[in-house]
Amino acid sequence: MVDQLPSLAFLGAGSMGGAILRGVVASGIPVDGGITVTNRTAARALPLAGLAGVRSIALEEQPDGNREAAGSARIVIVGVKPAMVPDLLAEIAPRLRPDALVVSIAAGVTLATFRRILGEGVSALRAMPNTPATVGRAVTGLAAAEDVRAEDVALVRALFETVGSVVEVPEDQIDALSTISGSGPAYVYLLIEEFTRAAVGKGFSEADARLLAEQTFIGATALLEASGEDPAELRRGVTSPKGTTERAIAVLQEARLDDVFARATDAALARARELAAEG
Repeated sequence: MVDQLPSLAFLGAGSMGGAILRGVVASGIPVDGGITVTNRTAARALPLAGLAGVRSIALEEQPDGNREAAGSARIVIVGVKPAMVPDLLAEIAPRLRPDALVVSIAAGVTLATFRRILGEGVSALRAMPNTPATVGRAVTGLAAAEDVRAEDVALVRALFETVGSVVEVPEDQIDALSTISGSGPAYVYLLIEEFTRAAVGKGFSEADARLLAEQTFIGATALLEASGEDPAELRRGVTSPKGTTERAIAVLQEARLDDVFARATDAALARARELAAEG
């Protein structure tokens, strides 16, 4: 963890950008030069204005806010919707500092797009956080252009470590990463939904079924984290020979969950590539 972060600009602070912004503030790490954040409306900008050390700009009141924010920051986080990224990059390009690090959290926008619009001299990175960033438990995939210095990658990594863990990957693995950690929370929620339905089917009330299912997942993952054990080893610890859990596990294994998850993540990857091609 770094002792200090340089000046930051968040261009578009929706759910993900806002989560990262709040993570930085909550971390207590000093930000030399402060944090500037932009949003389209005053209604979205106002809640962020109360965060310590944050200047929040509403573009409907200050149309040049993106250019001003980008020009003031060492690290510029691009958090607008993917379709809006090219126009935003063209808007801020003339105002970027020579040492600016431009980081995209927009899915599907390649580093080649950043290089084409911003020019070869700008250091660009892609980050793929997931929604647990809102509670400081994200997994963020980070890919840097080849010409980005190692110390600059480390600086951006430290920024995202304020909201969780970071995995550095080459850009051609970012889409694959998104099918695991990016989409992964939805897979977990689906499993909890189905586990809850099974509990209701056993006669439990909806409230009790939710409690049983949700807290079992939460408790199991907490134990996994605290123990440092391999999940297979923890599973074997619960699965007594010839017991009830062994019988249940056999049914799940007969369902070929390995194949199901492989096909699900393959489908997500195919769609990510389609979206990238459409963009």
